[in-house]
Amino acid sequence: MILEQEIKLQVVNDNVIDLVAIDWLKPFWQSELVCQQLVSTYYDTPELYLINHGVGLRLRKVEDQWLQTVKCTGKVQDGLHQREEWEHTLSSEKFDLTQLKQTPLVDMIDDVEIWPKLQPIFTTDFGRQIIQLELDDKTQVELAYDRGEVRTETSAESIHEIELELKRGSVASLKQLAEQFCKHLELSPSDTSKAKSGYMLVSSTKVQ
Repeated sequence: MILEQEIKLQVVNDNVIDLVAIDWLKPFWQSELVCQQLVSTYYDTPELYLINHGVGLRLRKVEDQWLQTVKCTGKVQDGLHQREEWEHTLSSEKFDLTQLKQTPLVDMIDDVEIWPKLQPIFTTDFGRQIIQLELDDKTQVELAYDRGEVRTETSAESIHEIELELKRGSVASLKQLAEQFCKHLELSPSDTSKAKSGYMLVSSTKVQ
């Protein structure tokens, strides 16, 4: 388990951001820009038992690699998301129950009224550009620029955001970096994760 700490910045227009052209950011680069296509399927019961108990579960495909991830809802304030996360690589598109039993899902897995009802409820599909950064105080941050969509069987919503994930160092420095991004680009701190957007789509469909 790790404590994931990241700031999410929503792009407030449809303009594509050229990360390479951001001159003030270049001194912090510690890697080449990496491009990925990420497809994630989120699972829950029809009654949304997992999320109603503060837990999210997804399968993600990154190129040819499968990952299973469990996240608690955690705390969110002013775009800073802090939550516990358990992530494991898989050899195929099949949950590793042994690993999942080391997470808050342990009691749900053994509950015959819950686990057999698990099903895909929404998908996120987006391109991601990644740069590893190191700030002046040695704080290490992973910058991810995401463009794509979250969708259910009947509806979809765009994804267009920058995530700044703290890998090592100071949360204060992470916040200062986010402020710089908002100063130079048309961005706004967002308390809405991709998972929350998906659940909002699911809930709106159920209401209709």
